[in-house]
Amino acid sequence: MTDITTAPVDRARASELGFAGRFLKATELDVRMLGMLAALVLIWITLHILSGGLFLTPRNLWNLSVQSASVAIMATGMVLVIVTRNIDLSVGSVLGFCAMVMGVMQTQWLPQYLGVPIGSSYLWVLALCSGLVAGVVIGGLQGYVIAYMGVPAFIVTLGGLLVWRGGAWWLTSGQTVAPMDPTYRLMGGGPEGAIGSTWSWVVAVVACIGVLFLLRSVRQQRKRFHFPLKPVWAEVLLGVVACVAILGAVWVANSYYWPAGIVRRYAAENNIAVPDGGLQIAHGIAIPVLMAITVGIVMTFITTRTRFGRYVFAIGGNPEAAALAGIATRWVTMKIFMLMGLLAGISAAISSARLNASTNALGTLDELLVIAAAVIGGTSLAGGSGTVVGAMLGALLMQSLQSGMVLLGIDTPLQNIVVGLVLVLAVWVDTIYRKRL
Repeated sequence: MTDITTAPVDRARASELGFAGRFLKATELDVRMLGMLAALVLIWITLHILSGGLFLTPRNLWNLSVQSASVAIMATGMVLVIVTRNIDLSVGSVLGFCAMVMGVMQTQWLPQYLGVPIGSSYLWVLALCSGLVAGVVIGGLQGYVIAYMGVPAFIVTLGGLLVWRGGAWWLTSGQTVAPMDPTYRLMGGGPEGAIGSTWSWVVAVVACIGVLFLLRSVRQQRKRFHFPLKPVWAEVLLGVVACVAILGAVWVANSYYWPAGIVRRYAAENNIAVPDGGLQIAHGIAIPVLMAITVGIVMTFITTRTRFGRYVFAIGGNPEAAALAGIATRWVTMKIFMLMGLLAGISAAISSARLNASTNALGTLDELLVIAAAVIGGTSLAGGSGTVVGAMLGALLMQSLQSGMVLLGIDTPLQNIVVGLVLVLAVWVDTIYRKRL
């Protein structure tokens, strides 16, 4: 029963909020996230018009998702780094070093020194694990110097940017390592590096079921602890919008078909008769995109559902208070950089598999894109706040800008200018937003 003394006040507050305010309060949507989505849609429409209708096509959107995967994965780790008021300028160089380790392992070291035959089923697994271990070790080394020796993260990772880039060159004396193992190359996307139409719809259905289950679970948890509940219409709206977005993304992925030449070769190798109208084989969801989504889910769970995640945000909010509360701040900081190194290793696998080679230039300037993605996604450089989903959307936004500028024929130096200006603009918006809190 509503108290008659508070009911007029509640109605007055509701009327003051207006429709938009009541909608946002009911759905609990983040205003900054909505703003970033609106900016992304505006950028897509603008680039589609300027490119003469080339941007919003299944082919370009599919390629855009694959191109965004590597940066998006590292951006999820950069969120934790920046939340704790640190920075990592070495992620691009660590990516290049780990990619070179993986390339050398599967083309030279494992076959020559350990007798692992090229083409064996476990060659790429050992190479991948070696690159991931290298990333963790590098992250742990840098994290130890930062956390336990007291050297600022800016200096340590700036030095790492130079050291690991030079280390990648030293491993092969500047030579490009290629080709990669056929199974390893699947992580880079391409016609064979995707799961096809049928499995893509299966993934979409499972994802929609997962969204509905998550909404139901959160509502039950709120009931259990007597927290305020969202209106039923808000829950239904969020579920419908999420499912429509998932199904729409899969429909776009399935609308991009294999090139005719690859289809003919595939049909000849598998004794498939090609009909008169041609054979259409859908790409479906790319494997690197699935890897990025999986990393995003795991990192979201870590940041929101684990003690480690709570410690990270506590350290970012107030390092002194976190230390006084008994949190091992130095060990947590070291683990953050180890995790960042692991994510750089995963991105290295995707980048080198997509290129089918490990080069000394791999990952160059990726640190700029990763930091920009995290900041644009709402991670504050002042520490204490940030989301994994926001960082991944930021990576998609940054890659959209780059992809669009390539379609428009804009030179690389001007592309870098635009990326730099967008980064400065994002930090300026974050500063204004925090001043109004």
